[in-house]
Amino acid sequence: MAPDHAARQVEHPAPEELELTDVLHALADPLRLDIVRALARSDHELSCSALALPVTKSTSTHHFRVLREAGIVQQRYEGTARMNSLRREELDAVFPGLLDAVLRAATRRER
Repeated sequence: MAPDHAARQVEHPAPEELELTDVLHALADPLRLDIVRALARSDHELSCSALALPVTKSTSTHHFRVLREAGIVQQRYEGTARMNSLRREELDAVFPGLLDAVLRAATRRER
């Protein structure tokens, strides 16, 4: 029996469905902001497990789900791994400059 590929699809909001309050809420959490910063620094997709997060797997899954549902990250399956990338183009089209401003502010906070 062939695998059910429909079960492996991950739903994402369309760009016109992105809400500023959802994006800001997702980025307000320090751990989620760290995830976004790591994805912004990477030149390729990262699996959820590639990021050494100081939380349980279920909590990590929750944080990635919040980011995905807010429209910040794109997720897809590669085998059993969920691969993540920033939806930078979509975010910049809907909220010009927002992601860059948040990433700059997070970098200043780190110093």
